[in-house]
Amino acid sequence: MALVGIVLVSHSPRLAEGVGDLLAQVATDEVRVEPAGGTDDGGLGTSSSLIAAAVRRAETGAGVVILADLGSAVLTTRTVLEDLPPGPVLVDAPFVEGAVAAAVLASTGADLETVAAAAREARDVGKF
Repeated sequence: MALVGIVLVSHSPRLAEGVGDLLAQVATDEVRVEPAGGTDDGGLGTSSSLIAAAVRRAETGAGVVILADLGSAVLTTRTVLEDLPPGPVLVDAPFVEGAVAAAVLASTGADLETVAAAAREARDVGKF
């Protein structure tokens, strides 16, 4: 069964990879989590080519949820999505909490909309 994939777009390669490591601990190995952090040369920023490649790697047939950390990561992701076939969903969610919620739901075999909704709902979960 194909599972929803997750792409983590961050200005920092280390941040995207770190959240990816966290997701590997809370979701099954079958959930494809692809970090797309930093610029093509590994610096701080965002890269449309890294984002597009991550979306392609994350797609297994069930769709892809994309989470982005800050403003220009969102803008770059939107630009990339304009050039890709319809399907991947950029979700307005907290980067870490939304990614964890998405990964957990994706690992259950939930569909794209359910996974995206779980990421969005993470915004409203209190810390105490």
